[in-house]
Amino acid sequence: MSHDFDATRLSLLLNDLRLPAIKQIWSSFAERSDTEGWPAARLLMALAEHEIAERDRRRVERHLREARLLPGKTLENFDFDAVPMVSRAHVSALCAGDGWLRNGANLILMGPPGGGKSHLSSAIGLSLLEKGWKVLFARTTDLVQRLQVARRELALESAINRLDRFDLLILDDFAYVSKDQAETSVLFELISARYERRSVLL
Repeated sequence: MSHDFDATRLSLLLNDLRLPAIKQIWSSFAERSDTEGWPAARLLMALAEHEIAERDRRRVERHLREARLLPGKTLENFDFDAVPMVSRAHVSALCAGDGWLRNGANLILMGPPGGGKSHLSSAIGLSLLEKGWKVLFARTTDLVQRLQVARRELALESAINRLDRFDLLILDDFAYVSKDQAETSVLFELISARYERRSVLL
């Protein structure tokens, strides 16, 4: 590298451009480029690819924190043999996500307690999240309580609107909501607000 090269200035420029991954690794990539005789375009491509990969990784991490999915519940460790009425091929198609999520379609998983509905719904959510969709997993009773508080504070509409940023809202243990009038009312408002626009998995 040239002796008059200003590394501090480059660091400031990368800050201004919001390129933190390139800021971290540019010197090692530049050294390798000098050693191996890369063309400038190859160095630029390698830096850009690294920045994009890091942005994708940070986005997935951020969305995972927001999603509140059940830890360790993946399609890989779901026992399809124990639930033969669930088609692995159908679940894989749902995890592709494109058609039904874009159309705001909904899913309902039905079955007795202990049948793996929570595991499967969280695993579907994880697969979709990894493809770039925004997902929120919530126990229905907890979410209903939050919405009831929002209603008492005259902020139900804004609370429901905040949930609109999620492409898929997974409501776990839907059957365990006590179904009194207040709970039924906020659930109806939530589901009707998302109808045919944003998907819900029950």
